[in-house]
Amino acid sequence: MLEYYLSLLEIPFITNALLAIFPLSIMCGILGSLIIINRLSYVAGGLTHSAYGGIGIGVYFGLPILVSAMSFSLAIAFLMAYLIKHHKHASDNFIGAIWAFGMALGIILLQASNGYQADMIGYLFGNILVLSTTNLWLIFGLSLMILGITIIFFPQIQALSYDEDFAKTRGIHCTKIFYLIVLMIASCVVISMQAVGLILIIALLSIPTFIAQSLSKTLKGMIILSSLLNLVFCFLGLLMSFAFNLSSGASIVLVSVFGFVLYLISKKIFRDLG
Repeated sequence: MLEYYLSLLEIPFITNALLAIFPLSIMCGILGSLIIINRLSYVAGGLTHSAYGGIGIGVYFGLPILVSAMSFSLAIAFLMAYLIKHHKHASDNFIGAIWAFGMALGIILLQASNGYQADMIGYLFGNILVLSTTNLWLIFGLSLMILGITIIFFPQIQALSYDEDFAKTRGIHCTKIFYLIVLMIASCVVISMQAVGLILIIALLSIPTFIAQSLSKTLKGMIILSSLLNLVFCFLGLLMSFAFNLSSGASIVLVSVFGFVLYLISKKIFRDLG
């Protein structure tokens, strides 16, 4: 069995998949932590599904899908951030409408693009095994950019995440930092969609981070632990997909959910024993 898995490393697309889980884990660990701390789960869900509209635009007009999806998602992210900041009490309603609009636009444009709809299932559920070398470099590049931004602006991001009023008294431009966080989430969603899919990316942004939040007392510790959990879940999910010939993206999410359930059971056992 070990020889079989070692032989898989000689296959280029499997090597790309294994390499991709490192930057994906870092991106999702960082942004997942910021999503939970800033209570942006609904925003992340809206961006995830709205990106489908960008895919539809790219297919219908014959544009590069990555470019159209990224442009559309960044525009939607900017709009969501604006609505949250200027219409806070009604922002959930606006985001829900944008969420539905993005999905509807994508479906209509794909239906109008004869003969291409069948391939779109990959963007919903993903397949990390079809990542090209170009996709791999893009994922690495974005993860390094997000990591660099987080390190440089970490004091400001941390202050905003825990106490916005305090951050403002320290002269931090909270609105700019907030826009930056939302735009990074949108970029992560688009770059990751081919690896794990638009529907499944939300699991990598939420499940490991929820576990890490319970086990960490600081934002920095939460980010590190969430990234490590993502790495473990992705690696085990890939092994599962190789062993049973299953969808890689779905396997990663199943492993993540299993890990989440295992964590909840362990937590209850230790609480009862204590």
